[in-house]
Amino acid sequence: MATAVQKITLSSARDIPFNKLVLSQSNVRRVKAGVSTEELAESIARRGLIQSLHVRPVLDADGAETGMFEVPAGGRRYRALELLMKQKRLGKTAPVPCVVGDAHSGVLIDEVSLVENMERAPLHPLDQFRAFQAMRDKGMTEEAIAAAFFIDVNVVKQRLRLVSVSPALLAIYADDGMKLEQLMAFTVSSDHGRQEQVWEAIKDGWQKEPYHIRRMLTETTVRAADKRAVFVGVEAYEAAGGIVLRDLFESDDGGWLQDAGLLDRLVAEKLKIVADEIAGEGWKWVEAALSFPYGHERGLRELVGATVDLTEEERATREALRNEYDRLEAEYAEADELPDEIDARLGEIEQALEAFEQRPAIYDPADIAIAGVFVSVDSDGSLSVDRGYVRPEDERPVDAEGDDTPEVDGGDGPVATPAVQRAVITIGGQPAEPEDDEEDGVKPLPERLVIELTAHRTLALRNAVAEHPDVAMTLLLHKLVSDTFRHTAPTGCLEANVRHIFFSAQSEELKDSAQASEIAERHGRWGDHVPADDQALWDWLSHLDDGTRLDLLAHCVSFGVNALFERPNPYGSGVSQHGLDVRLAQADRLARATGLDMVAAGWKPTVGNYLGRVTKPRILEAVREGAGQRAAGLIDHLKKGDMAKEAERLLADTGWLPEPLRLVDPDDGQAIEPGAEADAGDDAALPDFLSEDGDDEETDEIEDEDALTIAAE
Repeated sequence: MATAVQKITLSSARDIPFNKLVLSQSNVRRVKAGVSTEELAESIARRGLIQSLHVRPVLDADGAETGMFEVPAGGRRYRALELLMKQKRLGKTAPVPCVVGDAHSGVLIDEVSLVENMERAPLHPLDQFRAFQAMRDKGMTEEAIAAAFFIDVNVVKQRLRLVSVSPALLAIYADDGMKLEQLMAFTVSSDHGRQEQVWEAIKDGWQKEPYHIRRMLTETTVRAADKRAVFVGVEAYEAAGGIVLRDLFESDDGGWLQDAGLLDRLVAEKLKIVADEIAGEGWKWVEAALSFPYGHERGLRELVGATVDLTEEERATREALRNEYDRLEAEYAEADELPDEIDARLGEIEQALEAFEQRPAIYDPADIAIAGVFVSVDSDGSLSVDRGYVRPEDERPVDAEGDDTPEVDGGDGPVATPAVQRAVITIGGQPAEPEDDEEDGVKPLPERLVIELTAHRTLALRNAVAEHPDVAMTLLLHKLVSDTFRHTAPTGCLEANVRHIFFSAQSEELKDSAQASEIAERHGRWGDHVPADDQALWDWLSHLDDGTRLDLLAHCVSFGVNALFERPNPYGSGVSQHGLDVRLAQADRLARATGLDMVAAGWKPTVGNYLGRVTKPRILEAVREGAGQRAAGLIDHLKKGDMAKEAERLLADTGWLPEPLRLVDPDDGQAIEPGAEADAGDDAALPDFLSEDGDDEETDEIEDEDALTIAAE
């Protein structure tokens, strides 16, 4: 005969007046940190008591029930009901749903309290995300959801963004195949196909950091901080149908513009509008581009215009702005930090005063007819307009003088032969030098004879020049000045030249550097005095004193300095490895001879020019060399973007330089590291969050996931 299975009996449920309940002293929850009774009270007021209390009858000394009931499980709910009663929102005798346990049960009341807390299964974050999504689908706004759960509306938006990730990736996250931080990184893109493609590419690799995921998802996009986006305006881009990707979990500097092609088209259209407006001023040409390389105006003559004087009204406005600026500076001189509105006002005044300084120039209409304008976009996204550049082919022909004018027999006397302007061929935007045609006048003689005769003269000239150093200096300087300032001049009789080295790759900041400004200023200062006529140039150089001639020689020679690294080509085109080694060695020797110090020249490592373009180990190596081992150790846990920003601050005044900018010791061939290593024990310059010990990654991950979970109680 089969043994009957013993059936269990569940405790009965009943409503008990609240004033008949007391909190059991056997409740195991004693630590109250992080437990909010107020929020639970508001939840009960909104939704009612979702979970009953577990109680047991209170017995007297004889074991008889007293009519009172103690609460071993549900103490927080009891406290919330008690708070509502004190607030007069719940009556003292209001019935409370309770499960009544057996007072004579063999199970200890402490066990009941403990198991009620231990067996609680926390909600998976993904279930919470989906619950928020379901509530919004049923008509609740994000603000209403936030108010219902007493959380910030941005938290709700983040949860809803997480649940919008590809279902395939959500399933991986639900099976613990992906960390929460990785799931967050995928939210920067709404393209499920691209999300899944990126995961397939990284899931089996070692590089799965969130920043790497974000970089892969945004590699074809343009940052909102890019000068193109600033120039056009994100609003105009969106109005044209462009999509902006945003990161709700990390600082994204305005997000990423997804359609780079659309942005480039909008930039081109806006530049075209500006160019059309400027062309209406009468200029012969207007060249518009996103940016021009350093030295793009090389070979062009710059017009000097007359600055427009200020009107009386403008002078009064400028004076009022200066007075206001001085007053605000004096008023807040002792303040540790300027109020936002005052800081903004000072910035507005500075811009207005700068506009007064940058007055438009007036040019001669005849000059405007042969000159042009460069229109580009500065690194900060503002419009840059450079007016008044004359191309060599647009220069007015010089009137013939004296007996040098060719003559032909016209019957009634000699007639001047009209000058025929040779067509100027431009290569890469730069005019090509005309070929040497010195032999045109001797063509009637046999070519072989002319070559033999001029060979004799050349040899004699070489010997004569060698015997007259002062003439040799004038000859060399004449040639170099012609190459530097008179770009249409023929090669001439001296095979020595300065070939201006242009930079195929350069950072945006190069054209705004102090060195570029100094070179341009020096070039303009000399160019104001250099005669345009060849004979006049020779006479002018001959009368210069030796010191002035050396200064001019140094200026011209400087344009030919080439210390650029380029990839060696073993097949003949470009530079060989040996040639590159010689070039860099000579450049280092030249730096030592001139006392060049790149730190003194103003170069500092920034996120844009170095730290944001190298790997994390390279960043840490730089900080270790420049600021010390302790400084490097205190930022090694940061994400790359934060690490690069903090490294820029730590290295700002250390004089640290990357290897390509360091001098090489001629004795051992090793790069000389600038500065001394910082005291590893000194972290006074570090911010507070870097001076404290951080939690390990596992703890951070647990805390992040816990923060996303709304506890049932």
